[in-house]
Amino acid sequence: MAPLTIPPDSWRAWVRLAAWECWMGMLVCFALGMAVQQIAAAPQRIVTIYDFSNCYVAQVVLPCERVSRTGVLNVAFTFMVGLLLLVIAAWLLWELWLAVKPRPIADEFLKLLHHSFGLDWRNPLTWPWARLTWAYGFTLLGAASVAGAAAVVWTLASSSGEGKALAPHVGTSQTFRLDQRP
Repeated sequence: MAPLTIPPDSWRAWVRLAAWECWMGMLVCFALGMAVQQIAAAPQRIVTIYDFSNCYVAQVVLPCERVSRTGVLNVAFTFMVGLLLLVIAAWLLWELWLAVKPRPIADEFLKLLHHSFGLDWRNPLTWPWARLTWAYGFTLLGAASVAGAAAVVWTLASSSGEGKALAPHVGTSQTFRLDQRP
């Protein structure tokens, strides 16, 4: 596979650059979305179990219930997967930045000029805006397409059903009557 040409010199090079950056944008958006979902859902992985089996014996010692919490390791792994997806998204963004790295300057005089005037980070006019545009221009388009598709799917999924599934609630009751005998 031939390397990308920055700036593109033909129609085919433009299409290759746009397709590759859109694909990378989709991957970055997917990785960020899944990372946020995993990190946000991690605390919900803890399971609390209440044991009331000893509460209904003849001689009850208070407190009669036992509470057990499990799933802490599941929380840790879910959080770790979310962090790994964040690292993957950052790595993909870094790869995009490196793909549009300019060729090294071979001429000594041009190197001297570059070192003298090209590294003033206090002046926004000397920032690498062109490189930023080449690296992330079409990437934002791909990320926006994935985010838009996710929003559409989310909207359709939430409006098609009757809403959130209700949490089961079990109510128990016992009625005592005095039996009156004549």
